[in-house]
Amino acid sequence: MSTRREARVCVMQALYARELAGGQPESHVYTIIEPELEEDPETLAFARRLFMTTVERADEVDEIIGTHTKNWDLHRITPIDRSLLRMATVELLAFEDIPPKVSVDEAIEIAKAYSTPQSGTFVNGVLDAILIDLEKQDRLQKSGRGLVGMEEVRRRAESS
Repeated sequence: MSTRREARVCVMQALYARELAGGQPESHVYTIIEPELEEDPETLAFARRLFMTTVERADEVDEIIGTHTKNWDLHRITPIDRSLLRMATVELLAFEDIPPKVSVDEAIEIAKAYSTPQSGTFVNGVLDAILIDLEKQDRLQKSGRGLVGMEEVRRRAESS
């Protein structure tokens, strides 16, 4: 049984590979995501959806990230951190059943494990700003389990 953390790591690796090598998104699903998760169809479906949605919404997400990284050109952010910021932002926008805190925390933990020593702090700061901004714009459409922790997000958005 695979975990969603493992799925997110596979998605990060596929996004990283796509950024460096290009190619069709489906080829990265077949070569990176499916071999790792094929024994768990539910987790594989989650990873496939997260990867494809991140690729499809790349321009929108890059614009959102760029708003919160004013001192950094997007291409200067390490490819792993960039991939994690994109993936977590897509989770915030398009995955109604995932609490925002889970999306942010998962990106931070993966950054700590796979990127630079400062990446966890950097990813946390950028995603926190994105989260508050998305809430202010009423773009967080959460339901079910995704509502966990939303009171805190709303409170922080109102006070900033």
